[in-house]
Amino acid sequence: MSSADLRPTSQATAVSRDRGDACPGALRLHAADDGALARVRVPGGVLSVRQAEALGEAAGRLGDGEIHLTSRGNVQLRGLADGCGAELADLLAAAGLLPSPGHERVRNIVASPLSGLDGRGLRDVRPWLSELDAALCASGPARELSGRFLFALDDGRGDVAGLGADVTLRATGDGAVLAPGAVRVSARDAPRAALLAAETFLRAVRESGGGVWRVAELTLPEGVLAERVRRRLAAEGIGGSSLTEVAPVPDAQGPAPGVVGDALSAHVPLGRLSARQWRELTRVAETELRLTPWRGVVVPAPGRDPRQRAESLARLAAAGLVTDPDSPWPRVGACVGRPGCGKSHADVRADAADTVDAAGACPLPLYWSGCERRCGHPHGDRIDVVASADGGYRLTAVRSGRPTGAAAMTDPDHLAAALAAITS
Repeated sequence: MSSADLRPTSQATAVSRDRGDACPGALRLHAADDGALARVRVPGGVLSVRQAEALGEAAGRLGDGEIHLTSRGNVQLRGLADGCGAELADLLAAAGLLPSPGHERVRNIVASPLSGLDGRGLRDVRPWLSELDAALCASGPARELSGRFLFALDDGRGDVAGLGADVTLRATGDGAVLAPGAVRVSARDAPRAALLAAETFLRAVRESGGGVWRVAELTLPEGVLAERVRRRLAAEGIGGSSLTEVAPVPDAQGPAPGVVGDALSAHVPLGRLSARQWRELTRVAETELRLTPWRGVVVPAPGRDPRQRAESLARLAAAGLVTDPDSPWPRVGACVGRPGCGKSHADVRADAADTVDAAGACPLPLYWSGCERRCGHPHGDRIDVVASADGGYRLTAVRSGRPTGAAAMTDPDHLAAALAAITS
């Protein structure tokens, strides 16, 4: 596989935008049908117990009382009252969730959630996470990044490397492979190299006339951005060796529910946590929670004996979280749908929940979307279930990034038949 397969210089169709990036943040709220929405960036999904409690307080005092997880391990607070922006900002800042107001929307970093907990990764990426976030918040140019730009720190197991990030560090035995750039850098230089790659992208955007938010949207001849990244690294004193062949990027896979190494893993059905579920998670956690891009939560539990771990999992299961590794729920996702989104044609969360057993028998994961935008849809092989404006759903099987079969469904009760038609 060539370095182009890591998508460092995508040949995607040019994207032209006549407005700025309106991606919501914690300080820039979005007006949804169910009230204002705040998106709180949580780099690497890592929250201290205190920070988790602050988010729960904000949701209860100012919003709908629930915590909504995103496909990047961030948190959304929904149903916020008009005029609560200043109070929300004060609450988040006091908890250390707004270290740089000018950068709060660009702190999009996913990291291997089990790094350092199960012995599978080649390196614990937590030090990289802290260094990259600090460098990002100290970078003047980084303020120009879109709220959609994404960094990924993969500990070598290949989980978050498959999430289609704009800048990826994938750990090796003695350092990391950086994309874009297809260059091997030392572990010491890896976080700074990731930031420099993002700043190089921004320079390329300015030269192209703007209107580009993601690396995959930048139309340059193959290899040009990678070469610019390598030259920038060299100019900043970061040595590295260019790669002509790189390891394949697997489909992104999240932690299975249950006990995993020195951690407890729970899946959150459709990414929606009630106040009770959030409280149980914070009570079970001793120091921190790690939110995953697969709408799950990892609770580090080193030192707990099997009985203690079983008791903790039982508490989470009693609260309605998924702790059974054989559950079909981790294979089912959905956008917010009606009534929260005015663009949605259906209550996709309700339809997904009603048909979860049928989805569990499908060889591919399902993602339900209320409209063609397919907000939050996953990468990798899947079944896209998209609501139609005239009622019903259209199903499309996606394999290796390409549609391989389609079917129409007038009623969610017919899901099993529709799935059989496009997966058999």
